[in-house]
Amino acid sequence: MYVKQRKSGLLMFALFSAVFLVTFYLYELPAAAVGYPVVICAVLSFVFFAADFCRTVKKHRRLSEISRMTAETMEHFPEARSQDDEDYRAVIEALRREHKDTVTQMALRYQDTVEYYTVWAHQIKTPIAAMRLILGGEDTPVSRQLSEELRRIEQYAEMVLAFIRLDSGTSDYVFREQELDPLIKESVKKFSGLFIRKKLRLCYEPTGATVLTDEKWLSFVIEQLLSNALKYTNEGSITIVLEENRTLCIKDTGIGIAPEDLPRVFEKSYTGYNGRADKKASGIGLYLCKRICDGLGHKISISSSESGTEVRICLARDNVKTE
Repeated sequence: MYVKQRKSGLLMFALFSAVFLVTFYLYELPAAAVGYPVVICAVLSFVFFAADFCRTVKKHRRLSEISRMTAETMEHFPEARSQDDEDYRAVIEALRREHKDTVTQMALRYQDTVEYYTVWAHQIKTPIAAMRLILGGEDTPVSRQLSEELRRIEQYAEMVLAFIRLDSGTSDYVFREQELDPLIKESVKKFSGLFIRKKLRLCYEPTGATVLTDEKWLSFVIEQLLSNALKYTNEGSITIVLEENRTLCIKDTGIGIAPEDLPRVFEKSYTGYNGRADKKASGIGLYLCKRICDGLGHKISISSSESGTEVRICLARDNVKTE
């Protein structure tokens, strides 16, 4: 690249040398009279180009380092040695200012959005609680159905809060030694009405395990997994069992997941074949579960067949400071 950039200068030097040699030849003058100056000029030119090449390599390396920086941290540009360098630097500075203004505007808009949905998610709980109290005085098929729909609305509000907190850039995790059974029982209790309405059998025995985790976030994950299991299971049972290495497994006898969809079930907004058939799936639940488990240091995996789906969360973790 360096030779290509200096090609015109090299060709001009060769052309001028040829003109002098031809002129001296035509006038029958000694060729050495021009040969020696040409050799001396060639040596001086080589020294000049060698020094210039070293400066160019140094400049290239510095610009390569700068290119790997973010727009905000770009600084200490190489010294401008030409008007082109000055012009390019001016263009870069203009782009940096525009980028900074755009980032600032986007951050303000995002903050406004986060604040709005945070307030909304908290405010929506008030009418939900009021409606739940009203329905609590009745025990009819309609009231039970309405209570179930209220539970789903409340779950969606919790998903909004979880989504906002995960992308807020701050850590909301508090790790403590936590008994696993109370978390499971509380989550199952929230779905007890749906278990009864769909006539599904719950297979669960107390695990007696204590795990190092964040109570709130792990409860959210368990509730999401139970919600999915109940949504796609119309008959049979849902099993909650603790396997080896403190691995919590939630199994169902539902419609399962298509094999081609399994590698992508944790992607955001990916619903898969069965999710599209359901027409109510958002593709957010499992995505949030994966994000939360990654933050908690738990490994989540999923397998499925025609006989149902199994989701496993490995709760074993080491070297974490409790609070």
